[in-house]
Amino acid sequence: MIIVTRPGVTEDELDEIRERVESLGLRTHVSKGENRQIIGCIGDEERLSSLPLLGLRGVEAVHPVMRPYKLASREFSANLTRIPLADHTLGGSSTVVIAGPCSVEGEGMALETAGTVQSAGASAFRGGAFKPRTSPYSFQGLEEEGLEILARVRRVTGLPVITEVMDTRHVEAVAGHVDVLQVGARNMQNFALLREVGRVHRPVLLKRGMSATVKDLLLAAEYVMQQGNMQVILCERGIRTFERATRNTFDVGAIPVLKEESHLPVVADPSHAAGRRALVPPLAFAAVAAGADGLMVEVHPRPEEALSDGEQSLDFAQFRALMRDLVPFAAAAGRPVATTANPSRQ
Repeated sequence: MIIVTRPGVTEDELDEIRERVESLGLRTHVSKGENRQIIGCIGDEERLSSLPLLGLRGVEAVHPVMRPYKLASREFSANLTRIPLADHTLGGSSTVVIAGPCSVEGEGMALETAGTVQSAGASAFRGGAFKPRTSPYSFQGLEEEGLEILARVRRVTGLPVITEVMDTRHVEAVAGHVDVLQVGARNMQNFALLREVGRVHRPVLLKRGMSATVKDLLLAAEYVMQQGNMQVILCERGIRTFERATRNTFDVGAIPVLKEESHLPVVADPSHAAGRRALVPPLAFAAVAAGADGLMVEVHPRPEEALSDGEQSLDFAQFRALMRDLVPFAAAAGRPVATTANPSRQ
């Protein structure tokens, strides 16, 4: 249930509305707009049937929310959610690019890559310290050492850092070293992990599961937001289908659907969708044209030597070319690429 207040509603009136709703055992969430405020009622809406909501002071309208995801729905927020990333804003007026290697393989390699992607225009650095691999014999990441390297990258470059957290036991340690916690595709429905990252005050980048629907993704976001963390970033990275020409089938149509259904920012990961570096740029351009707020791209100084996902990683020259060629697509979409020289706090 959504309660829309009248313009100029007072704090006393707002408190009275919330108290009446919460007295029936529901929780409330207030989203403040320029003229009106939206009060989201979370819980068994049947209990509200006995409460004359339209008769309460300050109430203008009452709307039921039929979608199973309440907090993540577009109706539940008076404004689009925007996530600050240092000098830039994800979900603002610019296209934000996040770039870096699949795995952190050493301090020198991480610093070299971070400096290069920053100079090419990336607004944030990605790198895996803990790596979920299909085979237990594959490189699993540097773990705690990798977190220390990521913290060093942040100190040296000033770039916000994003890394994946795989286990509830690691959430606090990861949150202490990076700016954004990533929940990977394999963990999108790890509900214990979703609840745990929801309890920390860090933005969460939530990747769509390999066989997940848009509804599944938004319900996973709901688990995070239900714990009080409203800073969720949705990530389209392709889904598993019968097609084998690409690593995953990039669902570009999911981007405008997510933008229509939710107030949360949406980024696209063309690297995991493509599986081949030659396909990364065209998928990136398509994502921006479809309305993505940002991109997450894998970059490695020597992809042929990468310990994970080298075949889909761009080298430095290829990443610079991507950033150059992305400019007209972003401009046509009305969202210029955010760079160090073009910060966007809007």
